[in-house]
Amino acid sequence: MTITFSTAAAASADDALHHEDAARGNIEAAQRAITALSAALSNAAGYDKILLRAAAGAGKSYALVRMVREALDHASCTRVAVTAFANKQVFPLAGELGKELGAPRVCLFVAAERLPDVPQDVLDHVSIATSTNDIPDTTAVVLGTSHKLGAIRQRKRFLDHLGPSANAKQPFDVLFVDEAWQLPLHRYTTVEDLAPLSVGVGDVGQLPPIDPGANPWRGDPGYNPYRAWPTAYEDAETTFVVDLPAVWRPTAAQLPLWRAFYGDWDRLDCVAAPGDRRVDLPAMTGPAAAVWDSVATGNPTLLEIDGLPDPEAADIDPPLLGVVEDLLEPLLEGGFTITSRRYDGVGSPLDEVRTNSASPAGNPLIVLLATRNQAVDDATAVVERLTEKYDLPDGVLLASTVDSWQGQTNAITVAIHPLSGADQLDEFNSAFGRLAVTCTRATHGLLMVARSGLDRLLGDAPARPGTPLGEPGSRSLPRQTHQRILATFSRVTLDLASNKE
Repeated sequence: MTITFSTAAAASADDALHHEDAARGNIEAAQRAITALSAALSNAAGYDKILLRAAAGAGKSYALVRMVREALDHASCTRVAVTAFANKQVFPLAGELGKELGAPRVCLFVAAERLPDVPQDVLDHVSIATSTNDIPDTTAVVLGTSHKLGAIRQRKRFLDHLGPSANAKQPFDVLFVDEAWQLPLHRYTTVEDLAPLSVGVGDVGQLPPIDPGANPWRGDPGYNPYRAWPTAYEDAETTFVVDLPAVWRPTAAQLPLWRAFYGDWDRLDCVAAPGDRRVDLPAMTGPAAAVWDSVATGNPTLLEIDGLPDPEAADIDPPLLGVVEDLLEPLLEGGFTITSRRYDGVGSPLDEVRTNSASPAGNPLIVLLATRNQAVDDATAVVERLTEKYDLPDGVLLASTVDSWQGQTNAITVAIHPLSGADQLDEFNSAFGRLAVTCTRATHGLLMVARSGLDRLLGDAPARPGTPLGEPGSRSLPRQTHQRILATFSRVTLDLASNKE
């Protein structure tokens, strides 16, 4: 068994801003969006759409809460709606807005069968309504999924119960859409007429909830109702667009990877400075020590393994997961500690928080990510074995599909590269959003695992066009973009062939 290393080929992020200097860019961008919002409400600008685009981990929900508060302070705004595709996006926002504005003013409009899913911390800070008539007359913010707010005749029920808002025609003055690039156009059209002005906030690299391979509207090949709705309006004269130029989630060492995904932005900075995030490891030897030492630096690490038995399929690979399990064992047996620098609302550094794997708190510590359900079933079996063997508490080790984990955050990601074992790039394994979500969940360390041969696959793949920086959805990355992303990783090669000698 031999193990070799190579450093990342991509340029470093020595020019990056950190702490308050980085966060200031987001504050200023959000202020430009607020200024446009105020101008639209005052009829001083002809905007009907405002789009605040963000990279993963940019603090977009914080910006949305700020914009809701500013809108309600405007004389021409008395009531707003907040929507998203899924309840898991709506619930946290409801809690944050309830804490900011008070329960009498914030109403979570939720289906009765979903009430048991609402966290207690949200219930404590909002009003709850399962039918329109339950919405209190003190309500200034109504939150619900696009399916709930966009139900048939729901606009009329809002008008009948609440009356028109300040605009005198529609039930709300502003419609805010969280994770806007995850909401397909056909869902947005069901809620668009609730307010004269829509504000979309979201990560342009997310996977949309519906991702068909073909345009279902055959009569008009230029129109696809399943695409992310902001892409239909970004170039319109009545749309104001601004980017959040800083991310709060990654380590400083991960910033070149983030920049590889958002390469068309003017700049992208990182609130976390070098040294703000640490992983303290137990004593280990052999390949596990080498691999985890690399991950603990904060640099994205790609582990390529040679000499494995053949997989069942490219995306069903028990031998590969067996190596991952072997690497996790000494880490979990010895225990590890995650250290995180906290920041105030403007990015100024505060104290450090230490979380030990013996008593985890907050976001999960390690998450195993794979693309296909069968692969995640195998990863779940790994999690169950290791959890039982080392009596791990909840929150130390989880497994998930990439699609299910979008919008979530964890300390260390261990992911199977979507191209591992593939013989060609196809629409699924080279999807932009799927790879972006895989690479941007971690706050402390990213370990990408693959069978050897990624460089050969990308070198031999036929050149073809792609839209890596256009709309998320039914599109795939060209090989050149994959190569640019891989260039930001530290590379570790593990050759198991010597075990067979």
